[in-house]
Amino acid sequence: MLCLVCETPSHGFAIARITGADGELGHVWRVPKPVIYRALQRLETLELVATVEVQPSNAGPARSMVAGTDGGCRAAAAWLAKPVSHNRDIRSELLVKLALLERAGADAGPLLAAQEAQLRPVAAGLQDQLSSASGFDRTVLLWRYETVTGTLRFLDALRQPSVAGPAS
Repeated sequence: MLCLVCETPSHGFAIARITGADGELGHVWRVPKPVIYRALQRLETLELVATVEVQPSNAGPARSMVAGTDGGCRAAAAWLAKPVSHNRDIRSELLVKLALLERAGADAGPLLAAQEAQLRPVAAGLQDQLSSASGFDRTVLLWRYETVTGTLRFLDALRQPSVAGPAS
């Protein structure tokens, strides 16, 4: 939400449309309206966003337009540039970051490179462990190795000018 309000001043209802089931980010990241409003209040308490306008509404309470503060926008930019810590968070966190970068017209290349750099040693470590693993430990290690290397292939494909489907 911080990234969205740093793009342009907004209100909770507008963010709810973007993150709703039919919204631009909804297929990757859905956030219920009550969570959005609580998060905006928390961001304001942390001085990462500030109310810039209150718009009267005939369809309910007045809408508070919030914008990112300088500190909030710096924090949002830093978060967008930081690779995801764990492969299990690629589906949620990395895809949201990529969607937000695309919305902003920003280059995702540095994030993709940082994410690859984060995951390459993990894949190598898992591959090393596989050579001596057995039983269910091997099953779990193999699962982790295959998901990490699958993510690395995904990152590589994103950097290609055109992604072709599987050969027929």
